[in-house]
Order: sequence, then C-alpha cells, then structure tokens
Amino acid sequence: METLIPVINKLQEIFNTVGTEAIQLPQIVVIGSHSSGKSSVLEIILGQDFLPRGSGIVTRRPLILQLVHVASLEERKQTATSETCEDKGNGHGGGREGGRAEEWATFLHCKHKSFTDFKEIQQEISDETDWVAGTNKGISPEPLYLKIYSSKVLNLTLVDLPGITKVPVGDQPPDIEVQVRDMILSYISSPSCLILAVIAANTDMATSEALKLAWDVDPEGRRTLVVITKLDLMDAGTDAMDVLMGRVIPMKLGIIGVVNQSQHDINTRKNISDSLQDEQSFLQKKYPCLANQNGTRFLAKTLNRLLMHHIRDCLPELKTHVNVLTAQYQSVLQSCGQPVQDQNATLLQIITKFATEYCSTIEGTAKNIETSELCGGARMCYIFHETFGRTLESIDPLAGLTMLDILTAIRNATGPLPALFVPEVSFELLVKRQIKRLEEPSLCCVELVHEELQRIIQHSFLPEPKTDELCPFQELLRFPKLHEAIMEVVTSVLRKRLPITNEMVHNLVAIELAYINTKHPDFVDMTLVSASISSNKSDTCKPNGSRGWKSEKVGDETVPEEKENPRSSELCGYSNTNRTRAINLLDAPMPIARKLSQREQRYCEVIRRLIQSYFLIVRKNIQDSVPKTVMHFLVNYAKDHLQSELVGQLYKTELLDGLLTESEDMAQQRNEAASMLKTLQKANQTISEIREIQLW
Repeated sequence: METLIPVINKLQEIFNTVGTEAIQLPQIVVIGSHSSGKSSVLEIILGQDFLPRGSGIVTRRPLILQLVHVASLEERKQTATSETCEDKGNGHGGGREGGRAEEWATFLHCKHKSFTDFKEIQQEISDETDWVAGTNKGISPEPLYLKIYSSKVLNLTLVDLPGITKVPVGDQPPDIEVQVRDMILSYISSPSCLILAVIAANTDMATSEALKLAWDVDPEGRRTLVVITKLDLMDAGTDAMDVLMGRVIPMKLGIIGVVNQSQHDINTRKNISDSLQDEQSFLQKKYPCLANQNGTRFLAKTLNRLLMHHIRDCLPELKTHVNVLTAQYQSVLQSCGQPVQDQNATLLQIITKFATEYCSTIEGTAKNIETSELCGGARMCYIFHETFGRTLESIDPLAGLTMLDILTAIRNATGPLPALFVPEVSFELLVKRQIKRLEEPSLCCVELVHEELQRIIQHSFLPEPKTDELCPFQELLRFPKLHEAIMEVVTSVLRKRLPITNEMVHNLVAIELAYINTKHPDFVDMTLVSASISSNKSDTCKPNGSRGWKSEKVGDETVPEEKENPRSSELCGYSNTNRTRAINLLDAPMPIARKLSQREQRYCEVIRRLIQSYFLIVRKNIQDSVPKTVMHFLVNYAKDHLQSELVGQLYKTELLDGLLTESEDMAQQRNEAASMLKTLQKANQTISEIREIQLW
C-alpha cells in the first residue's frame, strides 16, 4: 500500500503535462481562514520554511505540493548509484542534484531545474505568484505545482489554497470573498478529495468558515479532518480539551491539535526540529493524556494513512474512469481521421461515402436514423400522400362556379337560338377551368420535394440531436473546401432538374386539358344525368359542401340577370346591325334577378354534375401521376447520377490540393485527442503496475 501515493503523484504529473482536469485525483486540500496557520502547518510537516511570508494575504493562488519520501543522502551513497537515486525520485530531481543533495525540489513550470536552497523555492513561489496574480494582493485560480523530495517527509499530496477573507485589499476585486469561496469549492467538491480544515484555537470552532465549507460538500464528515492550530496562544485559564476530544463538534476522521511556529521563531530562524521538540513538550505538559494523538508528527502520519486508504477506495473507480475516457478519445481520434497520404484515394473514398449515405437517407437505410422529425424519403412520402394528397382532396370540384357562370356558358355555346339540348362545348369550357386549378398544388409538391433534397445535405453534416454520436459525413468536416464543393455540386444537380420536373408536371395538366374524354368508364353518362334530373322536375340538386347534394324546389332558384351592358358581361356572339337602335335598347332598364325556368335548372344541374364527375377523375389521375413524375425526373435522377457528377466535377488533379486542405480546428482537435489518448494510456499503464494484493 505504500506505493499508492507515489503512483497518484505520478498520475497527477502525467495529467498536469497536458493541463487537463478530466480526472480528479485523490489529494488533501488545506482550507482555512486568513491567518489561521495553514502555511505554518505545511512547513512543519515538511520540516522546512519554504512558503512566502508577509503581512496580509500571502497565499494568492493554489499550490499543489507533492511530498516524496526518498532515502537519505548517506543511504543513497551506500546502496545505490545516482541513477538509482533518480529512479527512487520518480525520474525527477534533475539527476545531478538528486544524487548529491539531501533534499531538493522541482517546479512543473521549470521541471528541468532543481532547487536545493529552500529560500530560492520561497522566492520562486513569490515571483511566479506575482507574475500570474500581480504584485498588489491579487489572486488567481491558476495552480502552481511544486514537488519536494526529502528523507524527512512522508508521501503526501497537499493543496494549499488562499485563506478565506471578506474585505478586499490592494488589487483584489470587490467580490474577493465569493471568488475565494468558489475557488475552494472547485477543489473540495470532488469526492476524491480529502479536506484538511484548519482552525485557530483562539477562535470559536462553531463559527469557522472553513468547517462550514467542508460541511457543505461533505455533510457526513467522511473525508474531513480538522486541525486546531496555535494551541499555545489560547487565553490563560482556558484549554482546547473539549474541542480535541470532539465534545464540541464531533468529527469522524478526528481533530488534531498542533503548535505553530511563532513570528519570533520565524524571524530568528528557529530550527524546525527544535520547534517540533518544543511542541511535543507543550503537549506533554498541557495535554498529557492526548499528547500521543496530537502534534505535527502525528498529523503527518494521520494524513499519510488517510490518503493511502482514500486512494485505495478511489482507485477502482479511477481505473474505470481512465478506461472510459480512453475509449472516448479513441473515438474522437478516429473521427478526426489520419493525415492524408494518397489524395486521389481519399477524395474518391469521401465522394463514394457521401453519395452512398445521401442515397441511404432517401431510401431510409441510413445508419443514423433521425427520431425527432421526418427526413429524407420519409418526408417525401409525407409530402406525396399527406401534404399534396390532402390539398387536392380539399379542392371543391365546383368551387368558383356560380349558376350564372354555367347559364352564361350554355347561352354562349348555343348562339342566337335558344338551347334545345345541353351543349357539350359549355361543359368542356367550364371543366377545363376547374382542371387548371390542379396545376398550382402540383408544382408546390415539386418544390417541397426539392427543398427536402436540399435539406438532406445540410442535415447530413449535423450531429445527432441529444447524443454525442458522430454524423455520417463527419470526415467531410476535416476539409471545409471539399465540403463546400460537394454541396455546390449537389445543389447544382438538383437545380438543373427542377425546371425539367416542373415542365413535366405542367404537361400532365396540359395533357388532361388537351382531350376531355367523355367516354371514360368512370365518367357519368350525360343521358343518365339528364334522365335523373328530368324524373324529378320539381326538385333540383345543389352542392352541399363536401357532404353530398341536397334538393331545393325549382321555384326557389334565381340567378342574376344580364347586366345593363351585355358587352361587359360574359355573353358573346351578340349581333348589332343597327348601332343607333342597339344603344337605345341597351339603355333600357333590365331586372336585376329572375327565377330560372325548369329547363334552365335542368341544364345547369346537368353541367354541374358532369363537371364534378369528370374533375374527380382528373384529380385522381394527377394525384397518382405527380409523385411518380417527381420521383423519376428529380429524386431517382439525383440518386443515380450524384456520384458520377461529383467525380466528374471534383476528381481533377488541379483541384486535389485545394479540396483536401484540412481545417485548422480539425487538425488541432486531432493533435489534442492524440496527446490526451497517449496520456490516458500512460496513466492506465501506471495504474496497472499496482498489484491487486497491494490494493487490499
């Protein structure tokens, strides 16, 4: 189990190399109010003064501190070479310094340089903090990574955070309290983090801000250890016995008291060993029964034990998480593709894949089937049978035809003589006008299908909604110029076929208008219609919406009479042999409306029924023919000729370099995915080095 902490430290360094926060590794985070003694606790654990000192807030950015236990210099000289020392130092320490120094340190931002003078470490921390957070008390969430090798430390990973403060000073923002709180929560919220809440003994534990933050993220106290500092500064006559015994606030992981170095000890550079000895003497004198369960040495051992057990508990989940991320980044790297080696083969492969996927979307055999809306062939089917079909069915065969229109057509067809029989010319004239109304919705059907064919192109380059799955043509996104070129070719093919399809649909209607087939087997015979109406001379039929026909008395039928000027009416063929007399006649007043005669009623009703019967026949033909025409002249043509058009227009030597120029975003994404995948594989190998017996 002793190897667990070095493994975690190594993993942390691996992930820090690529600057990722995808995995939260087990570590101990130190939190506390300003001047609560956090930095002093860290220094005493290490046994060296290495943190910047001064008035006001000093820790102004997170410090990730890794303590690595190594053999003493004397032991290393006796038992190993300098290369062995490097291995024991996990490959760090600058080699040369690690071989001849008792203690040394490295920073991640300058890991090839070793520090043996802890005053230089202190200065480097101060300089780096000033460089990132400014020189006037500003703070920054960007962490600073420090690794210290020593024979006097236990393996630990500690995070020192800025102290909780409320009043901004210097260049600190007005919301400094919120920023520090958010920074602390970003670290301690992770379940893999152990919380070291530092509280000064001369303050009320119940009002501790650090303890409150710890409770917010760890209400059961399973990963919070409390440290009571400055035990020697309590008022005379008081002690921390009740607090240390857990009588004030019980903590599952316990409460440990320590004695910090005083400012006088720091100024006089009192030896850490002497400070630890004085601390133990104070505890034996003031808290004899608790001396062995408190103090800095006991705290370091407790932290080491807690961290090892916590790592043991987190390691299985960590393994799983690394494996999951590895699979995800392998998928991302695969989607980014490999750098182009053979341009000709790559272009043909992409064109073939695009054409296949485009046709599959139309046929409904695509791999990624849309579930939120209709698309491709399914939408075309809906357009043909729902949108177009219902539109045609909603057209009333007799809409726009009045009794006066029919009567006028009959009169115009008979000329100067009164009609003895219903003239066929009037029927043809009126039914053609009604059939012409079928052309507009037919052309609209063509346009809707054309829009869907266009929409398939756009839809193909989008990711599946509410999923992280890659779209069928994800590879095309690597090459934006090829993407644009393919879209242009497909759009051009569809645009060229649109007028041809429209013309054919126009011809379908023109064909129906060219010959009115009154011998059609489904057409109502005129003789039967006339006989049916004559059999009931007292009744006449009128259309009743879409529900059928209803009868009205003949005597109730009236129509508007001819206008005062027949030349402005729909009557035609009127012969005016005497202009002066005709004008006088036209000036004569005429009745506005009159009742239809029984003969006129029968004639009009015959025409109405014939128009309805024949219109329904033509509408049925159009409803069947238009979808077939659209499929043949537009959809199937695009499917059959798309790949050949793409190859013919794009597969040219002079275009290859431009079309296969990779986008910068895709290249960057591939590089990042490759780097992250390499890191994850290395991390997985590091975790696998731990034998199962060491875990339990």
